[in-house]
Amino acid sequence: MASSAPVNTGNQSTYTPGVNYKPALALLSSLFFMWGFITCLNDILIPHLKALFDMNYTMTMLIQFTFFGAYFLVSLPAGKIVEKIGYKNGIILGLSITGVGALMFFPASELISYAVFLSGFFVLASGITILQVSANPYVSILGSPETAAGRLNMTQALNSLGTTVAPVFGGMMILADNVESNVEKAQLVQGPYIGIALTLFVIAAIFFFAKLPKIVSRQDDGVVSSSILRHRHLVLGAIAIFVYVGAEVSIGSFMINFFGEPNIAGLSESEAAHLVALYWGGAMIGRFLGAISLSDIQESKRNIMIAGVTVLAYFLAWYLAKDATLAAMYMIFVLVNIVAFKIGKNSPSRTLAVFAVSVVILVSLTVFFNGKLAMWTLIAVGLFNSIMFPTIFTLGIDGLGKETSRGSGVLVMAIVGGAIIPLIMGALADTIGIHLSFLITLICYAYIAYYGLIGYKRVH
Repeated sequence: MASSAPVNTGNQSTYTPGVNYKPALALLSSLFFMWGFITCLNDILIPHLKALFDMNYTMTMLIQFTFFGAYFLVSLPAGKIVEKIGYKNGIILGLSITGVGALMFFPASELISYAVFLSGFFVLASGITILQVSANPYVSILGSPETAAGRLNMTQALNSLGTTVAPVFGGMMILADNVESNVEKAQLVQGPYIGIALTLFVIAAIFFFAKLPKIVSRQDDGVVSSSILRHRHLVLGAIAIFVYVGAEVSIGSFMINFFGEPNIAGLSESEAAHLVALYWGGAMIGRFLGAISLSDIQESKRNIMIAGVTVLAYFLAWYLAKDATLAAMYMIFVLVNIVAFKIGKNSPSRTLAVFAVSVVILVSLTVFFNGKLAMWTLIAVGLFNSIMFPTIFTLGIDGLGKETSRGSGVLVMAIVGGAIIPLIMGALADTIGIHLSFLITLICYAYIAYYGLIGYKRVH
């Protein structure tokens, strides 16, 4: 849950009360959907390429290492680029680079080269990094400061819609059971990624011709320090982003193989892909709940909307699990999620801590139990992951003023946790087994609980 207080971005828009910013916000929201979709397709490609190249878990996790490693290398330069060319041009540049990365999967599949695949992942992520640095602050600025938190949560909910759709799409298009030769397996990725590239280029063209509100530098008497890292809450927030993304990506990356274990569920890859979609769909449900909770809607209407999202959660679980009884079981976790929001009392830091503790409990049940219980508690983690990224991001850049774009670059750079932690988890899976390897995520969420309780506080 993003901060309910005004977000100080260090920039200001031409915001005027009564002006309709919804068209611009809707256009920006498409970006969040697309990079969520592309990022989550990695969870489908991981088991696909693992089988194609006959690799162990450590080698397979080089996919996430390369993809999220790009965030580390590109995010700070991206922040400086956006400062020079502006948010709109930064978005167009990011979309174009991401499209080029998607096109690289065609030669990779023709050559059946793991190195070329990894190069494609790197270029894809480089473009997405520029999009992240451009779009996150832009959304927080685009409208009333008092409703910035709700806007960030809504766009993050659309990001989760992309992550929910991607595993189902990828499972149908890429994880085909009737393909045997390596040549045919490799070529399964061509259609989806060419389609993604064309879509990205079309969106870039729309942004080029679109008229978006101007963002100008805030006139401030303060002096921008040469060291952005002097802000304690930003540094600790970067660590929180590091471990959060690392844990979230690790869980998603190992789910298909984990659910295929005989002592868990023994599912096929295509069957497990639907449950991976429910994991990411839980984040979407939680973010919709967060956006509603932080809105200025009347309480009676807010409760009706929460009830509507709850019904949506049931039908989503029913569709993906293909079982009404299992969907009803999932609703227990949804209700616990709603109670956790109530305990948070609209306090971003408190809600973050409550959600992190909830995930520690869920992952503990996954690690120390077998069967459907271990499977469903892991799926339920997605519900509580929902508000973590936007909440940590907003708390981390709070009060940075003119340094917000660079602070945003630091936080986006910390997404490199998605490169490091899955690689560590892969090594653990190869040594102590995939089941116990989830212990690494407990450490990650324990730190997030600390950040929500203490680490977020600004030191003046």
